[in-house]
Amino acid sequence: MINNYLRTIKNADSDLFFLMAGPCAIEGEEIALRIADRIVNITDKLGIPYIFKGSYRKANRSKADSFTGIGDEKALKILEKVGKTFGVPTVTDIHESHEAAMAAAYVDVLQIPAFLCRQTELLVAAAETGKVVNIKKGQFLSAESMKFAVDKVKDAGNDNVFLTDRGNTFGYQDLIVDYRGIPAMKNLGVPTAMDCTHSLQQPNQSSGVTGGKPELIETIAKAAIAVGADGLFIETHPDPANAKSDGANMLHLDYLEDLLGKLVRIRKAIL
Repeated sequence: MINNYLRTIKNADSDLFFLMAGPCAIEGEEIALRIADRIVNITDKLGIPYIFKGSYRKANRSKADSFTGIGDEKALKILEKVGKTFGVPTVTDIHESHEAAMAAAYVDVLQIPAFLCRQTELLVAAAETGKVVNIKKGQFLSAESMKFAVDKVKDAGNDNVFLTDRGNTFGYQDLIVDYRGIPAMKNLGVPTAMDCTHSLQQPNQSSGVTGGKPELIETIAKAAIAVGADGLFIETHPDPANAKSDGANMLHLDYLEDLLGKLVRIRKAIL
């Protein structure tokens, strides 16, 4: 399903963007299914192709006592259940090459975190599973330099790859989005998405907890659609203040439908 969809995007046959959305981390089965149910109802209504997102483990944490997950197999089985229950593809991130085959048994898309987008063994291992590979652009890299990450996946025999921008490092504790990067990465011949929530992070806070500016999610998303992003990545939760990971920059689930409705109108207006 997801392979065919990405081929459609490459051929510019779809008039809407795709959406990767869900909680930052898999916190439990009930809440994952509840979030997926809400988003599936919204995206079905608006005609937006949807991929459920959830990290089975959070490997990159500032503090040693931060939440990292509920157990790899348990979380991956929840992702699998979401996909089967709602008939949607799923995406999760992997952090080391040996995780690729394990995660590929449960999900449709393997995501390479931004900090790891230069890790050759990780990219090749993801490619060799035959799954779609989503590579997040490093905060420290230019859009054009993502060509080499794409080439690593394709040279390993997998053409099902796309890129996601998540902002650029701006000083020690902030990020900024350079929207020139979206057309630059599209020019590499792959679909390109915008991560509308992680690009608003304020990392490396002295408290050890990442901050964020969720009030600007709509701004980031509107601009991304206006410059031609093929897809959007949005972390969302019914109670961001109590989410176990990245609550500071997540969109409240109650706001998602209104935002997506606006974005659909923008997309149709610029076609």
